[in-house]
Amino acid sequence: MSKIDKRTISLPAEQAAYIDEMVRSGNYASASEVVRAGLRALRERDEAVERWLRDDVAPAYDAMKADPSKAMDVEAAFARVRARHAARVKGQA
Repeated sequence: MSKIDKRTISLPAEQAAYIDEMVRSGNYASASEVVRAGLRALRERDEAVERWLRDDVAPAYDAMKADPSKAMDVEAAFARVRARHAARVKGQA
């Protein structure tokens, strides 16, 4: 196991109560386990955002810079999003 560094942190009452509830429920053995799980989730989210930016956003940006004629104006983009949303809502009804 790697070296453990101890930290003292301050939390709002709501977050402290959540940690206590997670321990009390038996999902975690200690407050430290809850915090470690939260940090792992935060790291996974940050890595996912970085992958998305690198793999999807940057190439799309580069493609638009290389050939601006492929771009869509803002009104057309919003109309497309609204249409997709309406179709999804209709499909749920």
